[in-house]
Amino acid sequence: MKTVSTAFLILAAGLAPLPAQAFSEPLSESSIDTADFAVWSQQQREADSVAAAARSDATIPDVEADASPADAVPPTDPATVAAAADGIDSPAPPEIAVTGEPGQVVETPAFSTDAPDEAALESVDEQKTPDPFLIRLQVLLDRAHASPGVIDGYLGENTRKAIHAYERMRDLPADGEPDPDLWNILAVDQGKAMVTYEITEADLAERFVDDIPRDYAEMAKLEWLGFRDPVEMLAERFHVHGDLLKTLNPTADFGAAGTTILVPNIGAGPTAKVAKIIVDKARGELIAQDAEGAIVLAYPVTIGAANTPSPDGVLKVQAIAPNPTYHYSPEKNFQQGENTEVLTLPAGPNGPVGSMWIDLSQPTFGIHGTAHPELVDKAESHGCVRLTNWDAATLAGLVEPGVTVVEFEG
Repeated sequence: MKTVSTAFLILAAGLAPLPAQAFSEPLSESSIDTADFAVWSQQQREADSVAAAARSDATIPDVEADASPADAVPPTDPATVAAAADGIDSPAPPEIAVTGEPGQVVETPAFSTDAPDEAALESVDEQKTPDPFLIRLQVLLDRAHASPGVIDGYLGENTRKAIHAYERMRDLPADGEPDPDLWNILAVDQGKAMVTYEITEADLAERFVDDIPRDYAEMAKLEWLGFRDPVEMLAERFHVHGDLLKTLNPTADFGAAGTTILVPNIGAGPTAKVAKIIVDKARGELIAQDAEGAIVLAYPVTIGAANTPSPDGVLKVQAIAPNPTYHYSPEKNFQQGENTEVLTLPAGPNGPVGSMWIDLSQPTFGIHGTAHPELVDKAESHGCVRLTNWDAATLAGLVEPGVTVVEFEG
């Protein structure tokens, strides 16, 4: 079967070009807030029809298309992923401060099962132009607590999982694809998908870290593994990809207080207490339920690789640790580079386990954040369950240590 770009097919087949918005539409507050499923789906049908007609023409040569974030499959071979970690084969366990009990920490074992997110940096897919309708769809899903992960304007697997989860929440036929029934219910939320935000002096007073080294000894010299700049900080605050945030605000000075920027209107998080967490390892998805079994939220997650799998069975949430530090002990764990001494890596959103750790009752395992939200479910961990920092923080506020159960399936 020929793999070709739609634009090439149109030109090669001598067909009339589709309207420009069939491929991309300029991003603006208006184009996103007025984006509609009927128009978007018609554009998809027209593009598919043109592509199908052109592919059946034997005079058109094969042309390899650029892989999109939704289509490209990152390498999952553990050796390949580990090699990208610059010599890092496994992580060290974090020191977990117990919430409400100053001075106490959760006992961590000698062997940690999770690897820093840097291990998968080579699997990042190249971005294409985001779609206004898909941005609106993702914002509405996020606001309904069916998280697409990073809002980026692409119809990738994390967005399909969010659609599937929302369909389950609303007792719709669950296929994970945008359709009229989904949109009719989701669009009942009449709130704007985009809002403006004014950057404040307090925002710029954040402890930014211009350069975060890969070497643990150098990292341990820092006091804080913070955001690199205001763009990264604001992107996490509004659940959006940093590149999309800059695209939405092409002339903005993110380093100036008083600058007004366009951001997703993410709304408030859920408030129901979580009695049970289901980690679906096959789907790469976390579903949280209340005591009655109703879905409170659904998040995409990164789970363990085949040789370092996530747990099986039922565990319990043991403790909550915001901004955990990261303990490195080469004699107990692994040696990174030439580092032979025990090190404590500082806390922060760009730390190896992000800005939140939810400790589980099986030693070495936890649910935690990440320094690279765009990689959630696009690579494999070394056993732990990895979410975006904001999803991990929301979940941590709803679970109850010693009460909330965590069931691994798949």
